[in-house]
Amino acid sequence: MRFGTISAMQTLSGIGLPRAFRKVPRTGVIYVMTEAEKHGFSMQRDRWSNLGQGAPETGELPGAPDRLHGVSFTNDEHEYAPVAGLNGLRDAVAELYNRRYRQGKASQYTRENVSICAGGRLALTRLFSTVGATNVGHFLPDYTAYEELLSTFGTFVPIPILTEPHELRTFNREKLEREILGRGLSALLVSNPCNPTGRLIQGEELASWVQCAREFDCTLIMDEFYSHYIYGASEGPVSAAAFVEDVNEDPVVLVDGLTKNWRYPGLRISWTAIIDAVTSAGSYLDGGAPRPMQLAALELMQPDRAAAEARAIRTVFTAKRSAMLEGLRQLGIRVDPEPDGGFYCWGDVSGLPEHCNTGTSFFQAALAQKVVCVPGGFFDINPGKRRPDRACRWGDFVRFSFGPPLEEIELGLRGIHAAIHSV
Repeated sequence: MRFGTISAMQTLSGIGLPRAFRKVPRTGVIYVMTEAEKHGFSMQRDRWSNLGQGAPETGELPGAPDRLHGVSFTNDEHEYAPVAGLNGLRDAVAELYNRRYRQGKASQYTRENVSICAGGRLALTRLFSTVGATNVGHFLPDYTAYEELLSTFGTFVPIPILTEPHELRTFNREKLEREILGRGLSALLVSNPCNPTGRLIQGEELASWVQCAREFDCTLIMDEFYSHYIYGASEGPVSAAAFVEDVNEDPVVLVDGLTKNWRYPGLRISWTAIIDAVTSAGSYLDGGAPRPMQLAALELMQPDRAAAEARAIRTVFTAKRSAMLEGLRQLGIRVDPEPDGGFYCWGDVSGLPEHCNTGTSFFQAALAQKVVCVPGGFFDINPGKRRPDRACRWGDFVRFSFGPPLEEIELGLRGIHAAIHSV
């Protein structure tokens, strides 16, 4: 594996920025979309293929409920919503978890366990604003936005846990216990399925992680925004909620929302379960999610509708996953392991011709063919820049999204072929 730096790629110039403000780096997706716009990026899908942005297709899917086309509300509903969210929506979220994951269990989620928020990043920001002076573990590679999230408040120490490519599927309970005890972790942030690798913790393995957290009082913060996008043996969505013993006592916090799992990124509705402090943080950070959007979400959370959406996602995205994997394989891009969840392929481009055999050079070559992707170096997150001028452990990798419609994926694969053979 080759090493290199990507610090220049991540720097925001801050032109005209007053002294009182710090420069804020662009996350990976913001950077690549900005670069794509410089190359004339357009949302016209007959011209560009956006395999970079982490969003699912939002149109009709076979077998899925009709898409939401409007929101109707009265003058009273122009008012602020409670910071914790509308009680009806909080009830609906709790009931969804109980129906899916907790049937027959004595301990059940209620509205008191649920806090509604305006989007996933804000839900996580609320959560981490409440973390005290402690060590918080996070994995490498992982979601690019975690970098700023884990360094903004300065009240805790983010501790990286490196997983090499060959270890992506083998980080088990024994290794987790070693990290918690050896590094003195009081909390651990986990995206499950993982963005960007598609690594999924499920079944007995997930049960053992929850048990480990319980035994050593280490809070598991489970980012479950891709939990409907599950492939292989599992028959439905996956959540740590299935293995919680006491919803009011176990150190497990769940974060999810409509963005990915219901394919409504524009509604900006998410939820966090289970921590009272999240609502308190919302009172000064954001003031609560918009009331009209919460009313829209209520309709989407109906049990039969939510189940049908999850089934349709699995069917359609399984086919797109196969198309992306086969296409990348034929182009000489190695994806190992294959994703068990999410809608990304974590591709090793080191075997390609010299002009495009690193994440950065591949990104530039693909842009020239109107294809957007994300260089792997952005996922080597470095909160607080505590590893200055760090060696990039993922310089040979690229994240490819199969979130867009199939025809856009096929257009992108043709563009990648042209990029590889352009010299």
